[in-house]
Amino acid sequence: MRQALLALLAKEPAHGYELKQALESIFGIAYPSPNIGQIYVTLGRLEKDGYVRAVDVEQANRPNKKVYYITAAGREALETWVDEPTEGPRVRDEFFMKLVLAPLTGLADRMALVNRQRRHYLSLMRDLGELAEAAERTDPDNRASLLLIEGAMLHLQADLDWLERCQEELQ
Repeated sequence: MRQALLALLAKEPAHGYELKQALESIFGIAYPSPNIGQIYVTLGRLEKDGYVRAVDVEQANRPNKKVYYITAAGREALETWVDEPTEGPRVRDEFFMKLVLAPLTGLADRMALVNRQRRHYLSLMRDLGELAEAAERTDPDNRASLLLIEGAMLHLQADLDWLERCQEELQ
């Protein structure tokens, strides 16, 4: 959330509700709607860390609102984030730990674990398919939303393929 807010503030100053609306607009229904409380808590932390500064703006017939601006330190932190590669493959996969270790305890059968995980992934895939259809219906021009869903589906497909490989190797 920190980097997303910094990126939006690098574009232009905004208050919390504008940031929430921007995230919802950019990512559409593919990305869970951010909690406004989380946004304000994160903005407070960013301000404490010196990455943003807040200015009170008077409003007629309403309480003042805080408009947030990115600082030079915030822009530097954002540039560092953009330049760093994102984490790669999960070597410490929790499911794989279960698959290898649970049978040693007598608590589970490997094939039962594989089948249960496969059903879970297929259920998630169906949910993502429905989400993609809803995104296509409600906001077909939001390519970011559709790409996010497609990426999640491709990751799930890779996980399903990997489960098949585990089943072949560990029988």
